[in-house]
Amino acid sequence: MTQVSSRANAAEEAGDPNVRKRRLGRALIRTARPKQWTKNVLVIAAPGAAGILLEGKALAQTAIAFVAFCMAASGTYFLNDATDAEADQLHPKKRFRPVAAGLVSVSLARAIAVVLMVLAVATAALATPQLGAVVAIYVGMTISYSLWLKQLPIVDLAAVASGFVLRAIAGGVATEVPLSQWFLMVASFGSLFIVAGKRHGETLDLGGSGSGHRATLGIYSTTFLQFVRAVAAAVALASYCLWAFEKAEIAARPIWFELSIIPFVLAILAYALRVERGDGSAPEDIVLHDRTILWMGAAWATLFALGVYGI
Repeated sequence: MTQVSSRANAAEEAGDPNVRKRRLGRALIRTARPKQWTKNVLVIAAPGAAGILLEGKALAQTAIAFVAFCMAASGTYFLNDATDAEADQLHPKKRFRPVAAGLVSVSLARAIAVVLMVLAVATAALATPQLGAVVAIYVGMTISYSLWLKQLPIVDLAAVASGFVLRAIAGGVATEVPLSQWFLMVASFGSLFIVAGKRHGETLDLGGSGSGHRATLGIYSTTFLQFVRAVAAAVALASYCLWAFEKAEIAARPIWFELSIIPFVLAILAYALRVERGDGSAPEDIVLHDRTILWMGAAWATLFALGVYGI
């Protein structure tokens, strides 16, 4: 009798409009992937390095940039999940995503994607027309990636990495901070390092047979991705050292910038170790939960702040 009653209650709840709405709401939030918004913190890099982040106008402009990228990124996830719904059903982890699992329809996901992307560009334009242009470029790139570029070897790595770089550029554009060539190099090759690690993790998750899920995963070997990570890490580290020395030349107490090189290098090495262990498919989980990386990040931020504010 208890089992029959439980089944009856479940069937009754399934037919309850309020229950369906709550389930759909939770599914939509999962598809928006708010945990991924941590990537958008990159918008504070340029104003933070320039020492103006805490100024009223700069802080407001940076906040607008952050919100705009959160909407744009979530719009991208809705579009990407709608486009990859069939392929995701074959993936051991992605098959549980709401669109692939049938909790959110493909048409609804596409409609929400369009709304979020339009709102993102409009919100960014409120700060400055230049920021609106950067977000529009990001939206255009992500749409191209979802529909086409992700099937092109090498190009797909550059396309994903460009999303990180555009976030960093957006912070500078929003606050009118000139961007150093070394800053752009660190952002570009640091992003490529993370993306190559992500592809490495995805390849391992699929047992080396990623071509059934995405064409490029069947083309990349773990050896090749290791080579890409090594090159990207080397260029990012060299560029950061040159950037730190450049900042030190104009700082009141240059030693802080030079010392910041140490935790930066150690954080890269700690991240590389996690990727080698097969954890690279979820970069946000590594950054948010690896204690070594968190401590190195805190040490780097402290030393860099000391350099910026001349303490």
